[in-house]
Amino acid sequence: MTIKVFLLISVVMLICASGFAMCGICGAGSESKGEAKSMFSHVANEALTKNGVREITYEQFMSIRNSGEEYTLFDVLSPDSYDKGHVEGAISFPLDTINKMTAEKRLSKDNHIIVYCGSFQCAASTEAAKKLSGLGYDVLDYKGGLKEWQEKGNKLVSKS
Repeated sequence: MTIKVFLLISVVMLICASGFAMCGICGAGSESKGEAKSMFSHVANEALTKNGVREITYEQFMSIRNSGEEYTLFDVLSPDSYDKGHVEGAISFPLDTINKMTAEKRLSKDNHIIVYCGSFQCAASTEAAKKLSGLGYDVLDYKGGLKEWQEKGNKLVSKS
């Protein structure tokens, strides 16, 4: 009789241990997948809001950039400035061309958008972020722009 009780308890413990182990594996896997998919949202939640715009630091920008998550990067300076040099992967979308019609042609409301301009003193990215946010897009403003990008040792790419 004691052998049967011992075996029954052993089987129950084995089943429970297996169940807990499986839950731990499943939970850890879903967290890491969730983190990779939500880096933009994570950074957006941590971003400081100034002038009605969520501003991000170079480090926050790089965490999104290095996450592998999809986002759209807009250089909001003039086409001439863009041609002279821009952050790799950036698309030219000059501030004075941003409106409801041009945004709808280029974006969906699901896009995660980062805008930048020349430097912390440049207001173009803040204005672009305000325009796009006002149209219902999810936008972050990388305030350091081209100047900080280069100061951190990164190169600009040019059309020429």
